[in-house]
Amino acid sequence: MLRMISLLAILLSATPATANELNGVASVIDGDTVEIRGTRIRLHGIDAPESRQLCTRPSGQSWRCGQQAALALSDRIGRRSVSCVARDTDRYGRIIAVCSQDGIDLNAWMVAEGWAVAYRRYSLDYASAETEAQSTGRNIWSGTFVMPWDWRRGARSP
Repeated sequence: MLRMISLLAILLSATPATANELNGVASVIDGDTVEIRGTRIRLHGIDAPESRQLCTRPSGQSWRCGQQAALALSDRIGRRSVSCVARDTDRYGRIIAVCSQDGIDLNAWMVAEGWAVAYRRYSLDYASAETEAQSTGRNIWSGTFVMPWDWRRGARSP
């Protein structure tokens, strides 16, 4: 009985507030994609390194920056509810959205912490956050890396 009540509470807390808003506990797919109740959501205006992507530290050592970006987002979100406001749908059927938690824009947080870059092809919303992360050498900006869109096209070394 307790299990049923818990399941009901989760389902009710994950009900969209409006047609373009999706709320609930998010599972992190990668550094710029989450899933809420089976719906894939691509974070608007940012692009994170791919899960298999490597970056290079100033020492020359490679590290799994794509995996670390996803883990950073997962650690930030935890098991607390996320609210995503849809802006569009991409060619893969994913919702493009700005997601927040406790009043913090998660898209901006990923860029400001140096785990993602501003996806200027689609938006300039996070360009200043990227500039700040780059100037302070946060995370992916601490060394060298291939821009995620170039990595997806086959460029594998900086």
